[in-house]
Amino acid sequence: MLSVSTKTGDKGQSGLANGERLGKDELIFDVLGTQDELNSWLGLCVAKLSGHFEEQKDFLLQIQESLFYIGAELAHSPKVKIEETTLKLLETHSNELQSKMDKDWTTKFIFPGGNEAAAVVDVARTVSRRLERLVVRYSRTTEVSSVIFQYVNRLSDYLFVLRCFVNHEEKYQEKKFQP
Repeated sequence: MLSVSTKTGDKGQSGLANGERLGKDELIFDVLGTQDELNSWLGLCVAKLSGHFEEQKDFLLQIQESLFYIGAELAHSPKVKIEETTLKLLETHSNELQSKMDKDWTTKFIFPGGNEAAAVVDVARTVSRRLERLVVRYSRTTEVSSVIFQYVNRLSDYLFVLRCFVNHEEKYQEKKFQP
């Protein structure tokens, strides 16, 4: 029988993709754990989006795959690297969603959430921002590709646009912050 328990981490260490072993409390594992958490939230987003969001659900699955590439690259995989075309695709999808909404959709601060699916996307957006902060912190000691920096920055933007698009399509009346 195959077991998921390797017992190699029983003394507080874990391995990177290149075979290097480090303490589980190293920053890289906070980064990879947050990347994994974000990927899980995106899985919930896919589950929560209704059937008429098939295109967005399919693209979220592509984003999940991209996050695996990012995680592998950050874990020093000698074989895996995220490509700039992946970043361009993210930007294109964001622009397409924005073009489908009213011209003034971003003129006010809006409360997080909306309908249930949009609220879950909003949580994913905040986890994405945390991942970005951790990647920046990690880059102070380890080289990180510019594509990773750009992708995690654009990803939170895309997720914000997606939550707005979902609310727009579902005719949810956004609650605007009025100071």
